Amino acid sequence: MSPEPAEPGEPGDPVTLGLEGKVALVTGATRGVGFAVARKLAAAGAQVILDYAHSDADAERALRELSGLVGGAIARRADVTSPQQLRALLAEVRERYGRLDIFVHSAASWHPMPAVGARPGDIRADLSAALDPLLHGASAIAELMAGGPGRIVAVSSSGAHRAVPRYVGPGIAKAALESLVRYLAVELAGRRIAVNAVATAKLDKGPDTPDPAAAAALAARTPGGRLTTPRDIADVVALLCTAEAGWIQGQVITADGGLGLRA
Repeated sequence: MSPEPAEPGEPGDPVTLGLEGKVALVTGATRGVGFAVARKLAAAGAQVILDYAHSDADAERALRELSGLVGGAIARRADVTSPQQLRALLAEVRERYGRLDIFVHSAASWHPMPAVGARPGDIRADLSAALDPLLHGASAIAELMAGGPGRIVAVSSSGAHRAVPRYVGPGIAKAALESLVRYLAVELAGRRIAVNAVATAKLDKGPDTPDPAAAAALAARTPGGRLTTPRDIADVVALLCTAEAGWIQGQVITADGGLGLRA
C-alpha cells in the first residue's frame, strides 16, 4: 500500500485550520479512524477527549502517540450507547472545558453475517452503536455548543448504499445514521451547528487489513491508486470542522479516492 502523507501539525507543517483551542470529543477514538481523527484534531491545536469503550491499553497507547502535538488529549472510558454513561461523559466535558465545539462520532460495531438468516440481536447492536450516541446525546451536545459555531460529524460507509458481502448490520446502521444526520442538520442549523457525515469504502489498515488479495484488487480499481486510509478520512473530518465549512449542512462527503465512480 502507498505511504500516507505527513500529518499536518508535525514538525515542518504548521497548518492548524483555525482549530486551535477548540474542544473536540471523538467517540471510538483510540483505534482506526477515530484515532486518526483525534490525532488530526490534536495536531491542529484542539483539546481532544478520546472516548473509548473497552481497551485501557489502547487508550494508553493512543495518549502516548498524541503527546507532543500542538493540542492536548485526555482519554475517558464510556460506552456512548449507554444514556447514563454518555450523560456523565458530556457532564465532565462541561465541567472541565465549559463547552464543546466538535463532536465526531466514529464508534461502530460490526457483526459479519448475510442478509438472509441475519441475527436480529446483532443487527440491533450495530444500529445501537451507530444511532444511540446522537439520539441520546443531541440535546446535551447542542447545549454544550450553545451560541456556536459547532460541528457534529459522523463517520459512515459506502455500505450504507451498496450491498457489501456480510455487511448487512453496519450497512443498515450507517444508512440510518446518514438519515439522522440530515434531520439533525435541519434542526440544529439555526443554532450555528453544522451536522455532516464522511463516508468511504474499504480502508487500508496496514498489516491488519483483512483479505489482502481483495484489498489489492480494490486499490488497483481506485483512480487515486490506493485504498483510503484512516488519515484520509480524518483530513476530511477536520475540513468539515473549519469555519469555512459552516455552510455545508446535512451532507455525506465521500472520500474514497474515486473508487465509487467506477462502473
